[in-house]
Amino acid sequence: MYNPILAKSFSNYERKTFGCGAFIVILIIVFSSCMVFKPHLPPLSVNGDAMNLQLSINAAEDMLVTKDTTLLKKLETEKKDAKPMCNVLEPLSDYCETKGDIRVQGKSSTVFVVSHDFNISIGNNSWTIQPYPRKGNAGAMTKVKSWSIKLVDDGENIPKCSIYHGYPAVLFSLGGYSGNHFHDFSDLLIPIFSNSRHFNSEVHFLATDYKSWWIGKYRTLLNMLSKHKILDIDNDNEVHCFPSMVTGLKSHKEFSIDSSKFPNGVSMRDFRHFLRSSFSLTRAEAIKLSKDVGKRPRLMIMSRKKSRILLNEGEVRKMAEDLGYEVVLAEANLSTNLSRFTQTVNSCDVILGVHGAGLTNMVFLPDNAVLIQLVPLGAMDNLAKRDFGDPAGEMNIRYLDYKIGVNESSLVEQYPLDHIIFKNPSSFYRKGWDAFRSIYLDKQNVKVDIKRFKSTLVEAQQLLATS
Repeated sequence: MYNPILAKSFSNYERKTFGCGAFIVILIIVFSSCMVFKPHLPPLSVNGDAMNLQLSINAAEDMLVTKDTTLLKKLETEKKDAKPMCNVLEPLSDYCETKGDIRVQGKSSTVFVVSHDFNISIGNNSWTIQPYPRKGNAGAMTKVKSWSIKLVDDGENIPKCSIYHGYPAVLFSLGGYSGNHFHDFSDLLIPIFSNSRHFNSEVHFLATDYKSWWIGKYRTLLNMLSKHKILDIDNDNEVHCFPSMVTGLKSHKEFSIDSSKFPNGVSMRDFRHFLRSSFSLTRAEAIKLSKDVGKRPRLMIMSRKKSRILLNEGEVRKMAEDLGYEVVLAEANLSTNLSRFTQTVNSCDVILGVHGAGLTNMVFLPDNAVLIQLVPLGAMDNLAKRDFGDPAGEMNIRYLDYKIGVNESSLVEQYPLDHIIFKNPSSFYRKGWDAFRSIYLDKQNVKVDIKRFKSTLVEAQQLLATS
């Protein structure tokens, strides 16, 4: 049809020229199409199955690239946002909370926080933390290793991960005053609990200034808080990597917990419930004398052998028994079987003792029990209240104190009555803790006035009657 039209419109030469031009244009179009679509076309194959396999591989690669890109962007965002949140303003402890790419190198006592943020040079990028919550106490902190927390760019020469962990970590020191029963709880066990309880045991404990005997003594509690082996991080040659970490123990109150500072409002009552569960303590409530007719309340007298000795302990015991108490004498020390001792304390309704570490065992008492603290001479009211009086209320334990008079203190046999020790005890605080302790704690024993002290034991019974 088209040949006659072309013949009439163009000469034979023109028709040939037109045909060549059209052929060249078609070749250019085909060539261009191949260049554009080549990455997306499978190689030609005489085998249809091979062609289908190649298409499947290409599709899978496309999916992996998309997934990896998304994951990479997420990781880069997390690393870029990784900034240590360090608090060095609390009175008891310094600590850092970090998230992202966290690398812990024990041999250099360094925590590296890796960031993709190229502006990390702005501001403070390095902190030094002593991970033990008795900040400002030189006697304790000289025994605590310092750790560095460094915010670094991922392009820097930093150690590579040798062990990856999928759960958070908490780093703390077993230096300081560990080994003293009060400080074991106030400085370590209670802060470890409050800093890790919300992890539901999926947390790694890294211990610097490691003491194997301390771990052994409290292993029952530590195993309840973490499913993982406690690392002696100072003597570990690996680079451990974590998704988040707390360096140092957040602690805000002596022998207590500030619930507002922790996830889920964890409290001292939670801690006591944790102790009961860990040691299988069966008594949750103290005796109620108005209902438990015929039963005798159990009174534990915490004996001391080196200082602040209750010199007339035998007389106190006899008077208590005459008042209707069943009396138990006890002394806790490093060799004490903790699990068995907690059962004995939990069986009691009242603990009596001179100010000191032995009173720490009130944590194992049932609710509504009574603590009686004998406060030695030496303007120690505030100290005694802070260490045991205030914490007792937060543990749902009633508190009574008995203040030792001049004639009830052994100091009256060592110094004249007009001595500054009696006239102005507060002046020894200004000389420092060591000076105060050497006089009023290390050199003082007590002998209570039996008639005067009787009213305190009677008051404790009255509290048990209304519990």
